[in-house]
Amino acid sequence: MTGTAHRSPYAAIPRAALAVAMAAALAGCAEQLGGDADSAEPDHSDASGDGSATAFGPGEREPAPEVSGETLDGAPVGLDDYAGEVLVVNFWASWCSPCRAEMPVLMKVYTEYRDQGLEFLGVNIKDDRTAAKAFERNLGVTYPSIYDQPGAVPQAFADTVPPQAIPSTVVIDREGDIAARVIGATTYDQLTGLVEPVLAEGGAPQAR
Repeated sequence: MTGTAHRSPYAAIPRAALAVAMAAALAGCAEQLGGDADSAEPDHSDASGDGSATAFGPGEREPAPEVSGETLDGAPVGLDDYAGEVLVVNFWASWCSPCRAEMPVLMKVYTEYRDQGLEFLGVNIKDDRTAAKAFERNLGVTYPSIYDQPGAVPQAFADTVPPQAIPSTVVIDREGDIAARVIGATTYDQLTGLVEPVLAEGGAPQAR
């Protein structure tokens, strides 16, 4: 019995042309999260790093950018509000599965070290406000987050962490300088190992 062989729809496309088309498609996917700052649509793909960490000594730190915005509840907030304190800034989104996985770690560190002068500020990017608030409520997040739908704050930190890599975490010292970073999801041991030396550098916790 004679059958008809199945022919791939790509068989008639020259290999070189197909390779170019596939490369263009992949490039488009890679640009979605960090793309146009005016985009109103969140990208529901995860673009996390590998969790690599870098600590910067006191003599090699750069000032954190001056950023501000409003929280998910509409209250004004900015890095200046945390002057004199050690601050952990975490970039996240409700659709980011590594963000969901690391959030209990962040809350544990925040709870255990807050009395030593450690504060946390989230930056929720390219997200829906309702979804982001549900994320915080479901995971018991008690520190505030800037609602940054366009992704402008990660762009301001672009010299420290890739804007498209979430989650990412930055540790800012009491002088307002960047003391450490994690590109990707962090762990309890990793994050405490980064914040403890910064907390030990001295300076009394500020009253809040």
